Amino acid sequence: MKGKMSTDLGNISVDTEAIAEVAGTEAMECFGVVGMASYSVRDGLVRLLKWESITHGISVAVNNNKVALDFHVIIAYGVSIKAVADNLISNVKYKVEEFTGLEVTKINIFVEGVRVID
Repeated sequence: MKGKMSTDLGNISVDTEAIAEVAGTEAMECFGVVGMASYSVRDGLVRLLKWESITHGISVAVNNNKVALDFHVIIAYGVSIKAVADNLISNVKYKVEEFTGLEVTKINIFVEGVRVID
C-alpha cells in the first residue's frame, strides 16, 4: 500500500520502494552497519547485499499513512548492537518522516550476521 497525502494543490502518493530506498541509504550511513542482508529460506544462508539491491533487506508496510519498517542487517564485529540499533532507528525515523511526511511508528531490526571490517 502506498502512503497518500492531500494538499491544496492535489494528492501525493509515495511508493513503498521509494521509502525503502531512503531508509536503506540512511541505514548504510550509520556507524556499525556493514550492509543489508538477504536470507535464503531454501539454502538457510544469509548473504550481504550490494548497494544496487539495498532495498531487498528492508520491508516497508504503510497503513493509514503510518510506516512500519523491518531491517535485516549485518553489523560490524566489535560494536555494540544496541548502540548501532538505536542510532539506526533515530536516523532512519527522522529521515523517512522528513522525506515522506508520513509518521514512522515502528522500526524492527533483525541482525542477520556479523562481519569483521578490514
